[in-house]
Amino acid sequence: MCPRSVKPPTLSLSAESESAESESVAGGDPKSSSGASPTPSSRVRRHLALRLDDGWLKFQTRLAIRRGRVETVIPYTGYGTTSWVRVLARVVRSDARDTGSGAQANGLNPLQEGMRGWRNFTSAPVAHAAVRVTIAGTDHDVEADRGGVVDARIPVALDAGWHTITLQSGESRIVEAPVQIVADDTDFGVVSDIDDTVMVTALPRPFLAAWNTFVLDEHARTPTPGMAVLYERIVRTVPAAPVVYLSTGAWNVAPTLSRFLSRNLYPAGPKLLTDWGPTPDRWFRSGQEHKRTSLERLAAEFPGVKWLLVGDDGQHDEAIYAEFAQRHPQNVRAIAIRQLSVGEAVLAGGRSKSGGQPTPGVPWIYSPDGAGMSAQLEQLGIIRRSLRSPIVGN
Repeated sequence: MCPRSVKPPTLSLSAESESAESESVAGGDPKSSSGASPTPSSRVRRHLALRLDDGWLKFQTRLAIRRGRVETVIPYTGYGTTSWVRVLARVVRSDARDTGSGAQANGLNPLQEGMRGWRNFTSAPVAHAAVRVTIAGTDHDVEADRGGVVDARIPVALDAGWHTITLQSGESRIVEAPVQIVADDTDFGVVSDIDDTVMVTALPRPFLAAWNTFVLDEHARTPTPGMAVLYERIVRTVPAAPVVYLSTGAWNVAPTLSRFLSRNLYPAGPKLLTDWGPTPDRWFRSGQEHKRTSLERLAAEFPGVKWLLVGDDGQHDEAIYAEFAQRHPQNVRAIAIRQLSVGEAVLAGGRSKSGGQPTPGVPWIYSPDGAGMSAQLEQLGIIRRSLRSPIVGN
């Protein structure tokens, strides 16, 4: 084995968040901007939510151990620059038969993993798992958060392009994860929503969302017409452009989403999802806040990149993108919004009422499909007219 690098322990961002959450629970939230302290009822609600979640995690863990489940690392696509890399993964306890010599490099048996999404939600996470990440022959030790999610930024020296890193937790099987290193001179990229943007879904409707997540597999999901061709034209115009998929979905469904995107010929790229569960001030995490925070992080990590922000008019994308463009106009090339059909809008809980807010210097385009967006992006100079794909539809 290669010698371990001599450096301070790398603390994942999620672990830092957990520390902040613990301090908040123990000492109470800081006063709000209005100067008012949190009410006793809010402290009780926060305390109860975290206690219930901890109790459920402990029950899952005991049951998994009793059934002989073993630690398994589920790797996700990471990204970074030539000087650092963001490693993303999740550690769970799964059936030992799914992690043997016949299992695939994604850490889970492809037959079982591809059958039904509910398996992703019943696997017990390994809280605060110690994970060894090997990058270019050097080992780095990181720690998962209480939900088993690894989100760590590690200093490295890598050339631009795609690389493969390995991860192992305890005695788990070593798995590989792809990492996209963005060139230092890259000045354009794509941030794309998933649900109702590249994939026709009904996520905001609880019952339909549960059906899509827990019952259907990726073969039953429908790609949005023309969007894969649109993205393919974009990356052919700017080959170095990263494509980041930003969604309010849980990390549990990342393997399913990856297979869907690959099967429908979408460009490879990291997926920024979230972890379901309570926070210090609410019972469930805010999907909107997750998107806002992720966009702010991308602006800080890639200050020289102008992003094409792609979403839909179903609920909040327009408002979130407009707010980001107003704060960081130098980081937004354009905003592209897919217009939902009447039926899709009904299933999505209605259309956004905010519309495109003023964003001086940042153009907006609207279209119901990828073909319409493609034509308008040609006019903006984002796609070269000569790069028309011979493929029609998806």
